[in-house]
Amino acid sequence: MTGELHGQMLNLAKEARQASRILVAVRGSQKNAALRELAQRLQTQADQVLAANQRDVDAALSAGLDAARVDRLRITGSTIEGMAQACLEVMAQADPVGEIESMWQRPNGLQFGRMRIPLGVVMMIFESRPNVTIEAAILTLKAGNAAILRGGSEAFHSNQALAALIADSLEAAGLPRAAVQLVPVTDREAVSHLLKLDEFIDVVIPRGGESLIRAVSEQATMPVLKHYKGVCHAYVDQDADRDKALEIVFNSKVQRCGVCNALECLLVHEAEAEAFLPRVAQRLAESGVRFKCCSRSLPLMGVHAEAAEEEDWGREFLALVLAVRVVRDMDQALEHIAAYGSNHTEAILTRDHDRAMRFLREADASLVLVNASTRFNDGGQIGLGAEIGISTSKLHAYGPMGVRELTGLKFIGLGQGQVRE
Repeated sequence: MTGELHGQMLNLAKEARQASRILVAVRGSQKNAALRELAQRLQTQADQVLAANQRDVDAALSAGLDAARVDRLRITGSTIEGMAQACLEVMAQADPVGEIESMWQRPNGLQFGRMRIPLGVVMMIFESRPNVTIEAAILTLKAGNAAILRGGSEAFHSNQALAALIADSLEAAGLPRAAVQLVPVTDREAVSHLLKLDEFIDVVIPRGGESLIRAVSEQATMPVLKHYKGVCHAYVDQDADRDKALEIVFNSKVQRCGVCNALECLLVHEAEAEAFLPRVAQRLAESGVRFKCCSRSLPLMGVHAEAAEEEDWGREFLALVLAVRVVRDMDQALEHIAAYGSNHTEAILTRDHDRAMRFLREADASLVLVNASTRFNDGGQIGLGAEIGISTSKLHAYGPMGVRELTGLKFIGLGQGQVRE
């Protein structure tokens, strides 16, 4: 079986490589036709997708998956509308492939520049959320890449239904069906085989839990763009606007707690703690939030609070749980973020311009915000149309990865017969 599985994955990777060679020469209008077709099929064939998703949800509930994972797995009519809209938004974006970013002339008359090119074959490994199948497909296609997609086994039927719509849309637009392929088996060994095929796969993007990312990074023979865990902090500075800060903290934690850009730790300046933290406790507890507190914040956080353990700092709860710590000043807040953050999202809530600018410079994260919810670290919210993930490593992208981040740059030279002396 191992040899048969290896052969199956090798053929899949070879087909993706061949498709990538076709895509690099495809006009933007043809890629847009596929995206438009996919948006239409998502709407007209929504019942098929919803039925497949219900099979996955029923199986997840029977298996006892927690509420946060079931929530990430579930597709609704609204979810499908969002997927269709993402197709149209990405379609409307400028095609970056072939764009020349700059040109300069050397003394001998040679002109050099840099041109945007596809990465080639992008492999995406992700968990739970089946709408990632659509996001990954449309972004890689727009950027001229072929894609190999491996979703979580819990979303297998949902992903199969979506992959069928994608393949049919590609074919209708005259593009190879192999431009976007779903790994057709749930066997984890299939991924291990693919991660060794660097001859055909240019980059792998794991999007999921810490264990998944570590496993992929250890096995992959091609570059890995890491979508690491989201340990997001909000620091409430001295003299912050408490009303606005309360709404931002509430939105960051409660709107959707099981996603990577949800708030996991609240840092509060000691001058604000006594007045602000009881309000946080009351407002968030009404929505079921529990608190893991430092010794200074614990007496201020009410009956839903308990003492934090060391492992609660730097923990991605993905649940209605919030770590809370009182800090003496911004220096200590930044020290805490440096020690426990995951380079995902950090926010400062302040009315002081200089401190806001300092926080923007010194907080190391893919998105640093001033007076805004951490939930805005999202490709759609930033204006990318959709995202394939949020890179928490700085090479070759940092933050939400849209179409442009799925391309690279090559040097080009334009001459008139010059030879090197």
